[in-house]
Amino acid sequence: MPRSVPSPAWVIARRRAIGARIRAARLAAEYTQEQVALRIEMDRATYNRIEQGHASALIDSLIRIADAIGVPLSELVE
Repeated sequence: MPRSVPSPAWVIARRRAIGARIRAARLAAEYTQEQVALRIEMDRATYNRIEQGHASALIDSLIRIADAIGVPLSELVE
């Protein structure tokens, strides 16, 4: 079984920046993590890991998060 290659530091930094933008947009929309997670049919723990930058999000998940919060996807990944 092949081992996964760890992400380089610059990728992790950008992933955390995206998570911070998700969090800021969520707070501006006055949603809790639980509310967003329910709207996108994702468990809150997974959503939290994306928002904290600890987990990579699929593009489909980012699209669903942006729609649930009510912001353009480009605002989250600029």
